Amino acid sequence: MTANVKIVAVLTARADTVDRLRALLDAMLKPSRAEPGNLRYDLWQDQSDPNRFVLDELYADADAVTAHRATAHFQNYLSQIGDLAERAAFVLKPISATLGCCHGQA
Repeated sequence: MTANVKIVAVLTARADTVDRLRALLDAMLKPSRAEPGNLRYDLWQDQSDPNRFVLDELYADADAVTAHRATAHFQNYLSQIGDLAERAAFVLKPISATLGCCHGQA
């Protein structure tokens, strides 16, 4: 069995780019969520710093990450992100994770 892959990216908008950054990140949501190996693709905004966003991604396996990185929408993102934000991305492997919805809640 292959392990899920979690990616967390923290993006802080450069001066006067928050609206352009938000538009770029919003444009990633629908096509990324539609990828066959994508299990989650969530965008968060820091409550204390509206210039900081967090992408919370979950993929079925490493092949799904590779497929994501080969898409036109990801290549477009890569071509622009350096001008719009400081970026730190972390590719994580599961140690103890709860997957799925609602954790037994009705």
